[in-house]
Amino acid sequence: WSSTLLVSSNLNLTIPDSVFSFLNKHLRSFQSLLSPVIPFHLCAFPGADIQGFSSPKRQGIGLGPLVSLIERSEKPVVAAIEGIALGGGLEVALGCHYRIARMGLPEVTIGLLPGAEGTQRLPRLIGVPAALDLITTGKVHVLYLSLAVFPLGPRRLSLKPVPKLPNMEAFLSEALMKVKKQAQGCLAPELCFQAVKAATEKPFADGVRKERELFNILLTSGQAQALQYAFFAERAVQRWTTPTGASWKISDSISLLSLGLGTMGRGIVTSLVKANIPVVALEQDMEYLNTGRKAVMLLLEREAMKMGQDAQSLDFHNPARLQFTVDFDGLRDVDLVIEAVFENMALKKEIFKKLSGICKPGAFLCTNTSALNIDEIASATSHPQQVIGTHFFSPAHVMRLLEIIYGRHTSPAAIATAMQLAKAMKKVGVVVGNCFGFVREPNDVSICIGFLKILGFKIGPFRMSDLAGLDVGWRSRKGQGLTGASLPPGTPARQRHGRRYSPLPDLLCEKGRFGQKTGKGWYQYEKAGGRTARPDPWLHSFLSEYRDTHQIKTRFVDQEEILERCLFSLINEGFNILAEGIASGPEHLDVIYINGYGWPKHKGGPMFYASTVGLPRILAKLQKYSEAHPDVPELRPSAFLKKLVAAGSPPLKDLFRSPPAAHLQPRFPGSETQPVGACSLPAAGGSWHKGHSAFQR
Repeated sequence: WSSTLLVSSNLNLTIPDSVFSFLNKHLRSFQSLLSPVIPFHLCAFPGADIQGFSSPKRQGIGLGPLVSLIERSEKPVVAAIEGIALGGGLEVALGCHYRIARMGLPEVTIGLLPGAEGTQRLPRLIGVPAALDLITTGKVHVLYLSLAVFPLGPRRLSLKPVPKLPNMEAFLSEALMKVKKQAQGCLAPELCFQAVKAATEKPFADGVRKERELFNILLTSGQAQALQYAFFAERAVQRWTTPTGASWKISDSISLLSLGLGTMGRGIVTSLVKANIPVVALEQDMEYLNTGRKAVMLLLEREAMKMGQDAQSLDFHNPARLQFTVDFDGLRDVDLVIEAVFENMALKKEIFKKLSGICKPGAFLCTNTSALNIDEIASATSHPQQVIGTHFFSPAHVMRLLEIIYGRHTSPAAIATAMQLAKAMKKVGVVVGNCFGFVREPNDVSICIGFLKILGFKIGPFRMSDLAGLDVGWRSRKGQGLTGASLPPGTPARQRHGRRYSPLPDLLCEKGRFGQKTGKGWYQYEKAGGRTARPDPWLHSFLSEYRDTHQIKTRFVDQEEILERCLFSLINEGFNILAEGIASGPEHLDVIYINGYGWPKHKGGPMFYASTVGLPRILAKLQKYSEAHPDVPELRPSAFLKKLVAAGSPPLKDLFRSPPAAHLQPRFPGSETQPVGACSLPAAGGSWHKGHSAFQR
């Protein structure tokens, strides 16, 4: 294959003149060779360099002319693509006359559309339905376009007509509704649709002009900036390293045990099996074990169907992949344990004391907790350096986020272990410090976010609470002494420790309304475990009685106030978390909210959103609402936010010494040095160990 052209590079919106001239020269030289085709070997072709999109000046020739140059070759050019052709890499392959490839156009995931004539060529190659699916979702599809026999008709895609459908207009109308529903307010999928639609209605050249027009609209949009920020932020938080450089690799010989087969434990086991990590699932007795086993098997059957596989290919019936047991002696030789019992400190300490006595000294002990003190749990063991928090989000086999919480004694090796486990499970691991609730929405402010679907939230927190189970939070609040039998007599129903408190979730739980699992919660469902949520007339009557009992007067609250009180209090808490060193940088918070709490990615996350709104405006509004509602501490402006505004509102990225490409090193409790991601402004100190306000999160 002396005539092979090897192309291996990141593409940009433009290419240097010298590269264009080189390719032009060599394509011409191939015309005189005896080979009937020009083989074009595209190696490691990931697509365009995203960082180049934001460059103020782009020098060179656009990628589109390169594609046209290849297509105009007199001899057929065959693209033999090694790996997966993505984005601009696929668009170059589309300029070739024949392709053998796996391909994808992920531009929509960063707020753009394929800008090198891909929206016009791909429908001509694979048809409108398949092209729309590829372009509007950004998914990678396996499309083997083999060329053992050259197809009839024009080999240049620009000369081929778009394959017609008998009901093209009806199909496009239905497809647009589907795209809008899935987009949830994101602009890029809809404009991708418009570009593909242009291919069905216009000549190739006119379609290309329409594509460029739509691409430029997206390129300068705030959504594209937010999505590209989210793209880099997610990669930044996963490039975390320990100060010692400790690492831990998942291997076939690793022995991993998941303790507890409740709702969360089942999801964790399912995630491990999907990731091809052998696991033993442990329960306290045969009754719970059999119930959990059936539930896990059902989940795995469903996941296999979603993945387009059968049970045999996922291999979860293989004892070497998945075992169930009630024998605690099986813990003696395991390398890592994930505990997933319900949120109760006494129970977790009892379990970890038992684990410490059975497991080998080097075993890592992970606790799945959403709020409990990691240090207190670790105190029940003889090896606290091996204990770390791994907060899976429900449902664990679906949600991508894994919040990793280090305590006072947690070793760097334990943190590295948890991060590598997250990577092996194809989850986004984010390291945070130890405080009550870790990084999450302050108290029950999230309830208000139910009104924020206007921003693109796919599911509101009322539905999310029903999905996760209202009893989970209820159990946690009882453990804190906020409700239940331990509440001192005479405690005001709507006040706790001088701050506003809503007992509504507690009252629902007292009536057995735990959400989907019981068929009733904030909504009602067709049956226990049902998924279709419907408004419940009983709840409206219940709320009316509650208002009468507590003499609460209704008032009209406009959309602006709802958005500001919910979002600005959330952002305010973010500044507190950054000042306390619980998170290493704003991108950590944004990644957590995007992947754990459903914040729409095209809005970039709460801290990115804050930078677009403006810190002075946020501070002014918080001061206004705090004066009106002094019993809501979440509305009290953060001292850190005040300092930032006084300093002229410098960009957040300039305050943290951890650019997207850098390794992040969160503060270790007891360390004398500031974390790499720490803010350069003075921070209000505090930690679990000083019992400060972070405990209230």
